[in-house]
Amino acid sequence: MYFLVVILLLGIAPAGSVFYEHSYLHSTASLIFLIGKWFTFWAVGVRLFIAGLRQTIQPRFTAQEIFKVEGEAVFPIVREIGFANLSMSTLALLSLPYPSCLLAAALVGGLYYGFAGLLHVAGHERNLKENVAMVSDLFIAVVLLGYLMLTLTVPR
Repeated sequence: MYFLVVILLLGIAPAGSVFYEHSYLHSTASLIFLIGKWFTFWAVGVRLFIAGLRQTIQPRFTAQEIFKVEGEAVFPIVREIGFANLSMSTLALLSLPYPSCLLAAALVGGLYYGFAGLLHVAGHERNLKENVAMVSDLFIAVVLLGYLMLTLTVPR
């Protein structure tokens, strides 16, 4: 299930949304803007909202399956990570009805995914799930931070 969610929310859904808006809705927005808009919405908004809910409601899963930590003493920390994910995701979800939130959401999401990806790189003896997380985190970081660089450096 994890692999399906990663592929869907970090690849298929954002790419499909870009394609749909560009090709079928004939959006006048630039392709760079559409990539930033939809990858921010799906990868930061939807993906981190789901993760944040799970971490807040069911901290045992994140503690044991992701961080390999046993015991309930760590649950408050996992819940706080969940609150951070819910906060970031709210900003990204708001970027759809309020495009003025997009750059901030792409920045915070791109940094988050970049730092998380680098943390995976530094880890030793990664399993398949951790390798998928590392690659997908770094991919989203490159997309979002690349979008920001192109948006902020191109003269208007």
